[in-house]
Amino acid sequence: MTSNDKPKDGSESRSPASSRGRQPTRQVPHVVEPRPMRYMVAALRQPYLSAMGVSATPLDADSLCALLENDPDVTVRRRLPGHPGSPGRTEPPGHRQGPVSVGTAPQEMVPQGMVPQGMVTAAPFPEILIVEMTAEHALELHMKYPQVLIERDRLLTYTEVPGPPRRRRTAAAVVPSGVESTFTFLVRDVGCKPVPGATVFVTGYGWPAQAVTGADGRASVTLAGETPESVVSVVVKPRSGHWSFHLDRPSLSTSRENLIELVRLSETFEDFPGRRLYGWGQQAMNLDRLPPTFRGAGVKVAIIDSGAAIDHPDLLNRISGGVDLTERKPDGWAVDTAYHGSHCAAIIAGADDGQGVVGFAVEAEVHACKIFPGGRFSELIEALDYCIEQRIDVVNLSLGSRQPSQLVAAKIAQAREAGVACVVAAGNDGGPVGFPGNLPTVLTVAAIGRAGTFPSGTAHAAEITDPCTAEGYFSPRFTCHGPEVDVCAPGVAVLSAVPSGDYAAWDGTSMAVPHVTGLAALVLAHHPDLCDGYGTRDARRVERLFQIIKSSCLPLDLGDPGRTGAGLPNALLALGPALALIAPEFTDIPAADIRVLLDRLTTEMAWAGLLMPGPVDPDAVGTAPGGPMPGVPMPGGVEVGGVGPAMPGGLEFADGAAVAAGIAGGPAAAETGLTGQPGTVAQPGGVTQGDVVAGGVAQPGGRGRGMTGKGRAVKARGAGAGDAGGDPVHTNGTTPGQGALNRPMAAGAPPAGPVVPPAFVVGAPEGFAPANGGGSVVLPAFSWLTEEMRAAGLLPGQVTRLFG
Repeated sequence: MTSNDKPKDGSESRSPASSRGRQPTRQVPHVVEPRPMRYMVAALRQPYLSAMGVSATPLDADSLCALLENDPDVTVRRRLPGHPGSPGRTEPPGHRQGPVSVGTAPQEMVPQGMVPQGMVTAAPFPEILIVEMTAEHALELHMKYPQVLIERDRLLTYTEVPGPPRRRRTAAAVVPSGVESTFTFLVRDVGCKPVPGATVFVTGYGWPAQAVTGADGRASVTLAGETPESVVSVVVKPRSGHWSFHLDRPSLSTSRENLIELVRLSETFEDFPGRRLYGWGQQAMNLDRLPPTFRGAGVKVAIIDSGAAIDHPDLLNRISGGVDLTERKPDGWAVDTAYHGSHCAAIIAGADDGQGVVGFAVEAEVHACKIFPGGRFSELIEALDYCIEQRIDVVNLSLGSRQPSQLVAAKIAQAREAGVACVVAAGNDGGPVGFPGNLPTVLTVAAIGRAGTFPSGTAHAAEITDPCTAEGYFSPRFTCHGPEVDVCAPGVAVLSAVPSGDYAAWDGTSMAVPHVTGLAALVLAHHPDLCDGYGTRDARRVERLFQIIKSSCLPLDLGDPGRTGAGLPNALLALGPALALIAPEFTDIPAADIRVLLDRLTTEMAWAGLLMPGPVDPDAVGTAPGGPMPGVPMPGGVEVGGVGPAMPGGLEFADGAAVAAGIAGGPAAAETGLTGQPGTVAQPGGVTQGDVVAGGVAQPGGRGRGMTGKGRAVKARGAGAGDAGGDPVHTNGTTPGQGALNRPMAAGAPPAGPVVPPAFVVGAPEGFAPANGGGSVVLPAFSWLTEEMRAAGLLPGQVTRLFG
């Protein structure tokens, strides 16, 4: 090494004498200078240039690369290959419309025009060069080569809430010189065990400060220009295992340690993680009400995030593969230093092994695309390329940016054309929806919380805002909102898995997105539309998936539709058609599962005010079991089949199997209409008194019971006994051999209109206001129940076709 040669790390070389312990040579300090800016550069093709009115000659990728490599002011870091586009197609009807701008200058200063709708999805995707240069040189290149697209390769952010609640105060114009306060904290649990790795946030009138506790649970935070009296709040966010802590106007000491005790998660969730736990959000979306056969097998899910801890018990053997786009290691995707990707992965697909958290789609094929920490637009594009190549069905994007990217927008559009559905977080800064959540090609998810799902004194409690619904739902302070929000999902105090075999309760639209991604995986795996009519991998399939999810939502009135979109998705309603298809096999489902499905239906109808009031017999007033509204009185005194009151006191079960007083039958029926076998339903219409259906519940098109010429109800699947190959749409006849899905009504009249399972919209009559303030409610596909109730006058309004 010559005297002028120095190591690449900037340090000076050491002489042999210094290496033997003699006088060492001091390292040259690192000079702090501005970092070079990173850009994505692509040659625009002729269709774009024509749309923009640019007459310059297009450049090919190799020419552009040579141009930049020969520029002394540009450093080329890597090349992202281009991809051929799919056949040109504009977006389907009903899709959120919005043009995509291209050709914007590096600093968003010189707009160049718009791309016609559909062009981005139709054209091949160009090769991208990742380069470093100054902003000034980027602008020079943009002006000199208008046929070249240059845009910032910006950093992406997680959409998990990292810090204290957003209560921004204007910092003092001048921080008093020499005034500072240092606070030392000791963070431990109620058993006096220190809590390492917890982040302590202290907010004053000026800039906030933070520190992380060491192995002894201690951390010191220094605030310039603050006194103990000016501190506004203290927030402690543990890495895992504990609830967070929040306190406004804390009394802090600068001379002694400030003790903060955290509550362990296991003190709230009894016997956890030794027992299986459905999160409050999964229960709110009715995941726990689905039959156990709904597991998402055959669907591919990708999580573009920080990797996944595949050694966690809830993720063991649940992640099939992935790609590391940070350190580019073959198995780097299996390491999650940020914890974020693992938390999302367990919500989507946590193992159903009797302990820990259980995911939505426990048999889906899951891929982890690692772009964090340090993820940029370019890594997101690479991850989406991976998803297209691997034929991923649905992608979880719990990430965002305040700035847009035209190249990312084009890549998401290309993925959509390839049948890849992107579910995206709205963002967490409390403002407008961020990017890419504001694109028309994705399903955007905002966060909601529910009071009572976390202890008081936590950071979760500080997110509560008015209004709250009667069930305790609220829109948290942090969630972004706006017309781009499609749906909302649980995103406050969401419990899930994190590395080292532990668990954490986090907030964020990051936590809301995997709830919807998991449901999307179930819909893709089990909804007949996605398996048949929309089975081709294209944009129509993605749009149909989004429509099904949005149509399943229960509206939430939280003061601003931009905070909830269509509402909270409901797994029972989204999968109504699939539930109808398995109905003849209800005898194979445990009675307890049948119970929760029917109880939920009854209770939701009571919420909506769709059970018409009538003479109430004291003996017929009770509770809809399993529902969140105890004490809802059910109508009494309405006779079905001339025998007794229909629905007295809700749905009650005898011996865990038969409904003792739900759907009344003829006098010869066992008990009050049902035999002791689950799924065996009495004929309430007076048809051959006491006859029962031997095997299950109604199905569309003659797959359920049919009516024989003698009026006897029999078990019939497909074209068979008593069915005569009934028309799958014509279901309101009762003539023998007509394939009637509906049994003779109590009043002797068919329904007022066609009834098409697997789902119904029941509209309230004029002047009748449902409890939820809406005009209709969607009911699941239990036609044998809804039709009997409607025939008895228990359902107002018309029943109209929703699906199919």
